[in-house]
Amino acid sequence: MTSIQPSIRAPRIDTALAILRIVVGVVFIAHGAQKLFVWGHPGVVGAFTKMGIPVPALTGWVVAIVEFFGGVALVLGAAASIAAALIAIDMLGAMVFVHLKNGFFLPMGAEFAFTLFGVAVTIMIAGPGAWSVDGALRRQRP
Repeated sequence: MTSIQPSIRAPRIDTALAILRIVVGVVFIAHGAQKLFVWGHPGVVGAFTKMGIPVPALTGWVVAIVEFFGGVALVLGAAASIAAALIAIDMLGAMVFVHLKNGFFLPMGAEFAFTLFGVAVTIMIAGPGAWSVDGALRRQRP
């Protein structure tokens, strides 16, 4: 098996990270926007209460804000590692409080939240890549 030469590998990894960030960021923007602009705070609190999520009045706001603005941060690659860490915590909470009791498989199981958790942890560890606001800022530093 041949390995990819470092000069070729870095641009491929940066491109892959950009695709991963943008796709998952759009998913979180959509979910956060649904909570903020469609359901509104009362709808989110009602849903979180039914699901048994602790302190639903507070966690509803936190989750909606993390998902929407965290998604924007991922798409842009701005403070992406921090956004990814917050999203990973969000997905961990979704798994613990909602999905694991329903098994692994969709429609109610943990597989989607687990996948998003894995992607968020990957971005948190790897960073957003060169094709990001964070990458552009790194290039400008002396």
